[in-house]
Amino acid sequence: MRNFRIRLLACLFGVATCIALPAVAAADPHVLVLGCVSNDPKGDYDELKPLLDYIVPRMADVGIREGRILMARDMQQMGSYLRRGRVDWVTGSVATGLQLQARAGAVPLLLSERNGLSHDRTVFFVRRDSAIATLRDLRGHSIAFKDSASPGAYFVPAMQLLQQDMSLQRLLSPMDHPDGRSVGFVLGGSDLNVATWVSHGLVDAGAMGQARFDDPATAPAALRGAFRVIGTSNDYPLALEVSRSDLEPRVRERLRELLIRAAADPDAREALLQFSTTTRFLPIGSVDHTTLERLRTGIARVRAEVE
Repeated sequence: MRNFRIRLLACLFGVATCIALPAVAAADPHVLVLGCVSNDPKGDYDELKPLLDYIVPRMADVGIREGRILMARDMQQMGSYLRRGRVDWVTGSVATGLQLQARAGAVPLLLSERNGLSHDRTVFFVRRDSAIATLRDLRGHSIAFKDSASPGAYFVPAMQLLQQDMSLQRLLSPMDHPDGRSVGFVLGGSDLNVATWVSHGLVDAGAMGQARFDDPATAPAALRGAFRVIGTSNDYPLALEVSRSDLEPRVRERLRELLIRAAADPDAREALLQFSTTTRFLPIGSVDHTTLERLRTGIARVRAEVE
């Protein structure tokens, strides 16, 4: 009797598990799943859904009948979703898209222009009274980045310093100091913190995207006037849409076509603005393909040598 109860409980548990995990089933070819890595699922869902609702009815000719949104807590989880075919299209920063290409074979789909800006460059800056004149002078000094997910305020400056044969050392706080052989870096959590720490002399230098550096909300004029730029990076795309590698080609091409045309369609205007203030989607040209490949290699190096 006891063994029977054990077998019965095991059976019931197995059934419950199957019911609780329906999403592991094979991808439904009639459903387009849009995903993003999120720490605010409710807010991001509200941003993504209007554009998905615009796209789905226009994909009926390639068999799409329904749209869904799937959030991931981190890159590892989203990579798993892509490899298992649970998500078709992922939106995010250029760093997100390139890491998913490396982790899960995601295919670059389109660039996203947000607030009228499709590309940016990283600015390295110090206080005007600093003795640091070039990036090479940063060895033995400290620099503040925003956070470890930021393309322009982490990956791009980190890879540029590595390319100049400097090693990076994670600091415990702005009060910490690197050894004389390395550039010490600390994460500020926001661009405003980075600017403030440099202004107050808590760190020797800062790095952020040019657009954020020029934004009075990020670096008020009173702060910017106290800074001196010591270097910039090459231009890089800001945001990248990717798809899973085995997405049906005609579905991928129809999705690309609709996203590119959306900027010219008045019916898509509000949906685009809610979609991370996107103004349009752009094809990836040969120059951008080269830049993306360089970035992908650099991001992989940062992850291998710094993290």
